[in-house]
Amino acid sequence: MATTNFPSDDQAIPAVLGFLAERETFLVTSHARPDGDAIGSALGMMHLLESMGKQVTVAFSDPIPHLYRDIPGSERIVSELPETTFDCGLLLECDSIARSGYTTLPVNSLLNIDHHLSGRHFADLNWINPETCAVGAMVYQLVIASGHTVTPAMATCLYAAVLTDTGAFTFASTTASTFAMAEHLTRAGADIHGVTEAVYFSTRPSKMRLLAAALNRMEISGMVAWSWVTEADMIAAGATLEDCEGVVNYLIGLEGVCAAAFLREQPGLRNDFRLSLRSKGAVDVSRVAQQFSGGGHRNASGGSIVGPLDEVLHRVVSALRAACAVSA
Repeated sequence: MATTNFPSDDQAIPAVLGFLAERETFLVTSHARPDGDAIGSALGMMHLLESMGKQVTVAFSDPIPHLYRDIPGSERIVSELPETTFDCGLLLECDSIARSGYTTLPVNSLLNIDHHLSGRHFADLNWINPETCAVGAMVYQLVIASGHTVTPAMATCLYAAVLTDTGAFTFASTTASTFAMAEHLTRAGADIHGVTEAVYFSTRPSKMRLLAAALNRMEISGMVAWSWVTEADMIAAGATLEDCEGVVNYLIGLEGVCAAAFLREQPGLRNDFRLSLRSKGAVDVSRVAQQFSGGGHRNASGGSIVGPLDEVLHRVVSALRAACAVSA
């Protein structure tokens, strides 16, 4: 199995396109609990592969959040893996097959495309670039290099990926090239207004009730802010797991706060918490996430932790304080 470490995208992209050209059937997937980049990049890749004459199935182990159910091609996403063997399994934003939520994939080869600092070389071909703002941006590079037309459907998928993974073009990963890509996708017919309305102006009442509970118990100490919700909070709000997405962004948005954590108790698993971390500037929460069986980006990461709430909060807040001190 290859452990290819390309020194530049200029070398990676031809290798990836060659790998795709040699195969005919593809299973495309991304990480469990999919977000906008996972879904947008997977569907964007589906449109690219089909323009190349390939057969494609897109699968996600978890349900697609309602925010992304109008992205072109989302109706074709399946959860149950087909009883067939594909030439290639294409994993986006995954550091292993397990990260997809599937234990195994019915494929003859693996292609891994990732932009996380925690990315690993586990596939037959690996393209990992932590400097890229979104995996959707890497798919965009493939589209441009392939010479295929950026269709309105493809443009909408990739715009959704980039918009969400840059925090609406606010994260440190946003560069001039990000805006140039967004302009091109817009000119190619991306439904930017539809995507924006779905993502930022379609909040369900259950999420607002859960957000109110989280903000009501918010705590701040120095440069660190944190909050949490229990399974009981979620039941009271009528909330689902996807309603927890983005809550941590309210905490990192506080003046003077450089690192933030939001914890949610896993359904049916008392004292088992999913952890979302955010930071500003040089504070590296990806290293904090690695302490809690997770990973991600410098300013946006996640993990999990088990234990009584008081103990869990102490460990997480202490780790964030240490990260702030290191970057000071």
